[in-house]
Amino acid sequence: KAGSGFCYTKAVLFNGYSSTNFPGDNYVKLPKNMSISRQSHITCNPDIRVVVQGSASMYGMNDVNKSYTIYYVFAAILGALVLLFIGTSWSFLYSKQNIPKSMEEGYRTVMSQFRMFIYRELREATGKFKEEIGRGGSGIVYRGVLEDKRVVAVKKLTSVSHSEEEFWAEMNIIGRINHMNLVRMWGFCSEGQHKLLVYEYVENESLDKFIFGNVSAERLLAWSQRFKIALGTARGLAYLHHECLEWVIHCDIKPENILLTRDFEAKIADFGLAKLSKRDSSSFNLTHMRGTMGYMAPEWALNLPIDAKVDVYSYGVVLLEIVTGNRISSGITVDGKEVEFRQFVHAVKELLESGDVKVIADARLNGHFNPEQVAVMVKLACLEERNSRPTMNEIVKALLACDDEDNHPAYSW
Repeated sequence: KAGSGFCYTKAVLFNGYSSTNFPGDNYVKLPKNMSISRQSHITCNPDIRVVVQGSASMYGMNDVNKSYTIYYVFAAILGALVLLFIGTSWSFLYSKQNIPKSMEEGYRTVMSQFRMFIYRELREATGKFKEEIGRGGSGIVYRGVLEDKRVVAVKKLTSVSHSEEEFWAEMNIIGRINHMNLVRMWGFCSEGQHKLLVYEYVENESLDKFIFGNVSAERLLAWSQRFKIALGTARGLAYLHHECLEWVIHCDIKPENILLTRDFEAKIADFGLAKLSKRDSSSFNLTHMRGTMGYMAPEWALNLPIDAKVDVYSYGVVLLEIVTGNRISSGITVDGKEVEFRQFVHAVKELLESGDVKVIADARLNGHFNPEQVAVMVKLACLEERNSRPTMNEIVKALLACDDEDNHPAYSW
């Protein structure tokens, strides 16, 4: 195509530079298919059009314009992203500075990741396992202080039936479990025969130290504290049974495994090696019995399928011990005669039906208890038959319905 344009000399350009001493020639690269009328000693005059043969893009002006357009668009997008990043960062930093102090501890907890410890680190943290604070069938617990000054409870496992793969798999799942009524696990150690679990340190001792035996008046739990502990324990078990990605059966619920904070909040301990199962399973395949005699459900001995109801049974026994203040799991004495647990439950049911709950409650409370709460707790505990046992979610709802500290809708039985 033919076209026309204006010819300008370098001198008339604002940013041009003219030199009479240029030591060479100028060359312009043009497309092969372009033809241009050649004139000798051409003199450019801005007022005279010069006819040019060839495409209008022979000077590359269209391509240049397109390139500049792409650069402008890219620069605009990049600038917008930078501004968005700066704005988001500023907003995050500003909001972080305005986090209430009451929430800072929670954020620190989330940021503290579950991790693997080395044996030497835990050996030094516990002073070569010097201060023993607990002992059970699965191991011994020692008090320790980590390098970041956190006080922890280190449990040295004495016998682990899990293979190395099973142990690591369960640790991976347990590390993601976090609930206010469960003792938080910070990490673990697995070096050959050394298998250790690292838990948060709970200030007070276990529940059994506050309700059984010769407890001083200062340590004896008031009824409001007992009910609070019963509710907290139920919430922790409900989380394990219903809210985890995989079911977790504790298999050893007893007062020794219910730890108390400084404010007497309940925290369930010793579920670190609990049996895990997919939610589509109706029961658990356990190769050996787990638990403590007196708290174990009848299906263990009857070789029946094991499911979350075994924890419900154990929790029922604990409820009766919280109410009565007696260790009924190791034998009950009534009027100087030892009776079986079933006989005791039958007698408690009769008292409950007659409305005489004063006889059931711990005499050391001197009548200072909530009769409605006692009745609900005892009724839940006496549902010992496998098919009649409620779920832990249902137990939480029942306890909340009679909670003095909050208003909740009535729970229908």
